[in-house]
Amino acid sequence: MKHLFLPIAVAALALWSCSTPKDIVYFQDISNGSEVTVELPADVKIQAGDKLRIIVSTPDQRLSEMFNLQTGAIQTTNITTVANQIGYTVQADGTIDFPELGNIPVAGLTREQVEVYLRQELIARELVTDPVVVVDYLNMGVSVLGDVNNPGRHSISKDRYTILQAIADAGDLAITGERTNVKVFRQEAGDQKVYEVNLCDAQTLYASPVFYLQQNDVVYVEPNDKRKREATTNGNTLLSYSFYLTCGSFLMSLAVLLFK
Repeated sequence: MKHLFLPIAVAALALWSCSTPKDIVYFQDISNGSEVTVELPADVKIQAGDKLRIIVSTPDQRLSEMFNLQTGAIQTTNITTVANQIGYTVQADGTIDFPELGNIPVAGLTREQVEVYLRQELIARELVTDPVVVVDYLNMGVSVLGDVNNPGRHSISKDRYTILQAIADAGDLAITGERTNVKVFRQEAGDQKVYEVNLCDAQTLYASPVFYLQQNDVVYVEPNDKRKREATTNGNTLLSYSFYLTCGSFLMSLAVLLFK
């Protein structure tokens, strides 16, 4: 029996090295018909340093040109004005300097709230009778770093932007990306806070305060242990199937010679 132990042990180690990692599949805790608690939707709020494109459309093109920052000709189609525009930068005090209205507080507001506010102010000051105001983000985005297929900064073009959308924009995690402790770095009241989310656990993911991202958040995906070992010479050799197969073949040949 002793001469059988070694081949069996080698075979067991080979099977272990080929086993499927359990932390690869997303949302492992849900199935068809499952319900999860979702964090209350959080709209992107304007912050100091953001740049906004603001377009005021009126029947009078001369008035539109007065309010719209532009570097090129304006082309109007119905109520939509398209222009090669420069943006309004939100100052450190949370305001923008808007033509005829002066300093307008916008920090902490959503894009829709700024549209409503500007429209009301233009009408109240009898500058325009029936304007259409459109506000778009110019420089808002989040950074996705680490073991993803397309790392970098990805633009926010919508009012609500989730971590799942950011990961999708980054081309998804690489197969070697660690899914159970994705980190999100966020500036809050001048402090850097770090959150962790588990993509394999939908219940905690959807309830996380960083499920909805804010501009300038940084999402970091750590590489798993196998990926880390690849940074060293022969780092994964001892865990590879071929290594155990080679060792097993050698030891079995040696056993045959010894117990012959």
